[in-house]
Amino acid sequence: MNDRPRVVTREQAFAEARAVLDRARARRDSDRAAGRLPAEVELIMRRLERKQRQQAPVTEHRAAA
Repeated sequence: MNDRPRVVTREQAFAEARAVLDRARARRDSDRAAGRLPAEVELIMRRLERKQRQQAPVTEHRAAA
């Protein structure tokens, strides 16, 4: 039996955390699309999305000279 703790690299830890977060977001998006989120949660999400859109930097499109 191996009693040594498993060593996880920083990159592996971030990759695993990202995968967990991606699965949670996918599940949330699926529930939202199916209308399974409580009304108060949907309201919070809409407010956060609106706030993000307002904070998004405006990019200028310049014609090449």
